[in-house]
Amino acid sequence: MSKPDTHHSPLTTRHYPRRLSPAGHSANSRSQGKATMRAVIQRVSEAHVSVGGGTVGRIRRGLLVLLGVTHTDTHDDAEALSRKIVGLRIFSDAAGKFAHSVRDVGGALLVVSQFTLYADLHKGRRPSFTEAAEPAAAESLYDYFVDRCRSHGMPVETGRFRADMAVGLVNDGPVTLILDSAAFIRTRADSGGPGKD
Repeated sequence: MSKPDTHHSPLTTRHYPRRLSPAGHSANSRSQGKATMRAVIQRVSEAHVSVGGGTVGRIRRGLLVLLGVTHTDTHDDAEALSRKIVGLRIFSDAAGKFAHSVRDVGGALLVVSQFTLYADLHKGRRPSFTEAAEPAAAESLYDYFVDRCRSHGMPVETGRFRADMAVGLVNDGPVTLILDSAAFIRTRADSGGPGKD
């Protein structure tokens, strides 16, 4: 799903900025309680995404990841979140306990951009999306997140950024988790190391 904006030309090259600090959004905003990169993860037996009636991404067993990017997100957020998701032990063993990661079970990821994860509903009945990153910056970090997931050995299918998409899935469990990159970056910083996956 795309964020409404006035930009219509897609990126022709990939550029991965180390720090995204558009005017009006200070680099220290995360220390003031602002949002960071966010994902809703659903364990699925199958999932697919289509654009204009045609399928652009499909997986069987694995994880559907709805990914939101905000103004202050960086490479560190994308790396932390991708590593955490790939390592999450949310697939069951023979005893029915969460014991295996998506990589352990030979699953795949379907990653779909979702700026509406930053909806602000405090005022009125129409959501505001001012916390969502601008499309060009969001697409760059979305692409980087996908690349990092692949670098961790995962097969990854994707939606189409800034397109109207139809997402279908069979939630296995159901199992649905909400993750925020700030918690994992803080954990590693507090421990002085990479922390537990």
